[in-house]
Amino acid sequence: MSLVIRNVQRAVPLRRAPLRGRLQVLRRILGVQAFDLGLVCVDNGQMRRVNRVYRGKDVPTDVLSFPFHENLKAGEVPQPHSRDDYNLGDIFLGVEYILHQCNRSEDYYDTLAVTATHGLCHLLGFTHGTEAEWQQMYRKEEQVLEDLGRHLGTQLQPLSRGLF
Repeated sequence: MSLVIRNVQRAVPLRRAPLRGRLQVLRRILGVQAFDLGLVCVDNGQMRRVNRVYRGKDVPTDVLSFPFHENLKAGEVPQPHSRDDYNLGDIFLGVEYILHQCNRSEDYYDTLAVTATHGLCHLLGFTHGTEAEWQQMYRKEEQVLEDLGRHLGTQLQPLSRGLF
């Protein structure tokens, strides 16, 4: 189904094609290509506002996920009952924040893909509130990024490495 990428910021030049290509591969790896997905690219100010409203944290961050299907068990693919339920949700990428965190030796679009992978895992019920949940999410991110890395010819590490 559709992948909608909205770039609503002007702080960081962004080409949609490399990001879209990586996200399409990620959706295939995760087995969710039949679901709609929204990706919104925002600057620090926009991300700070979204983070404040939805999480009560008045700081910018790298990624926020808003799942369409709530209460999924970690790694569970939604089982839609109607056409309208073929939606994973939305991911907000703080592209300005990510750029400032990006190592100069890293490809920016690979870093965006790593961050989007983290967001996609959240849409599929993964969390990292406890060490056990983090370990489960980390293993999933690691497996997905290994597959993506083979496709891209690079090595990618999970966003949540070293969280616990």
